[in-house]
Amino acid sequence: MAPAITLAAEAPKLSAANTGFMLICSALVLIMTPGLAFFYGGMVRVKSTLNMLMMSFISMGIITILWVLYGFSAAFGTDHGSFIGWTSDWVGLSNIGLTQLWDGYTIPIFVFMVFQLMFAIITPALISGALADRVKFTAWSLFIALWATVVYFPVAHWVWGAGGWAFDLGVIDFAGGTAVHINAGAAALGVILVIGKRVGFKKDPMRPHSLPLVMLGAGLLWFGWFGFNAGSWLGNDDGVGALMFVNTQIATAAAMLAWLIYEKIRHGAFTTLGAASGAVAGLVAITPSGGAVSPLGAIAVGVIAGVLCAMAVGLKYKFGYDDSLDVVGVHLVGGVVGSLLIGLFASGKGQSTVEGLFYGGGMTQFWKQCAGVFAVLAYSLIASAVLAFLIDKTIGMRVTEDEEIAGIDQAEHAETAYDFSGAGGGVVGAAVSALAGTESKKVDA
Repeated sequence: MAPAITLAAEAPKLSAANTGFMLICSALVLIMTPGLAFFYGGMVRVKSTLNMLMMSFISMGIITILWVLYGFSAAFGTDHGSFIGWTSDWVGLSNIGLTQLWDGYTIPIFVFMVFQLMFAIITPALISGALADRVKFTAWSLFIALWATVVYFPVAHWVWGAGGWAFDLGVIDFAGGTAVHINAGAAALGVILVIGKRVGFKKDPMRPHSLPLVMLGAGLLWFGWFGFNAGSWLGNDDGVGALMFVNTQIATAAAMLAWLIYEKIRHGAFTTLGAASGAVAGLVAITPSGGAVSPLGAIAVGVIAGVLCAMAVGLKYKFGYDDSLDVVGVHLVGGVVGSLLIGLFASGKGQSTVEGLFYGGGMTQFWKQCAGVFAVLAYSLIASAVLAFLIDKTIGMRVTEDEEIAGIDQAEHAETAYDFSGAGGGVVGAAVSALAGTESKKVDA
């Protein structure tokens, strides 16, 4: 019998199916940023609604341009010292062929680039929820440009770039537990420690002005997150993306239920804000872990994240830091929980053969996860605080106290979210004016 002939593995070829799938996923990730804007916008008082929306929307403009000019090259270019990437041919997206494939995959570089762009856009937008009511729009715009350059682009390279130290160490982060959520949550904490509390923190009521907007935003986030998570496998050829899709739904549902049960036991009611926040906590926690755990593991991740994040949102009152919309409690804590639980619940049957402690793998992966989690947390917290301090000492980070009390929407954007001028007079008109927080009545909406 003639000897067997071993053929070299064929080079990947462009897949129209995977390319189309990834373009759809990219659009899903982009819609998460307007979803986040609605989620945050409903959680603030009437007088801050537009500013909250704009803090997310401006990220779509600034980060897109930076990503094209140098961000993509810095995050995913040729490794330099395990800290940063750089490929000069990618500056300005130059010298990239239309059908030139992302190394080892069946999608063009342009498709991978635009998918990762959407991650880069939403990450600084996440920070904005911690700073509601009090930050100058110009200062915020400058901050996110500097933060993306100094923090996000390097951290994305650490975690996902070939040659990045966390990537080489074997830290598992399927879709952004460290690079996105811990990164943004730690940054939020660093900035609020510099700029201080809102006027009236722990004294005045600062309730959400529109819970329907919050629920709409949470629904858009949940919907878009399937692209965020399942798309991060960059294809559909082996079922891992499908596992991630399934686990995303499972963990989100489990976290929402766990948050509501905790809330009922602790506070006596099932709230819509709790349902929305619990869902987001589950989405955050499954983001790094969903490709490594089983569906039953996803339930565990969701339940643990839902309870711990619900507990964590109250820490701001205990420790006195003003995290306006619970970015630290949900994104930082949820990202840490989801990332570390990989070391316990990784089944070895998903994205890799790595097994966690409960599947016989010992503590090796857990310690790797700790290294990634706490390195990103420390770097982002310190760098973000330094950037906020420098901006505060130069152009100033905060609006004046009078502007904050009167309403940042009018001060920074010369607009209000709701125009009730045609609402009529009498009892109805007076009630509507009070709701809107008109300056003449000095009502704090």
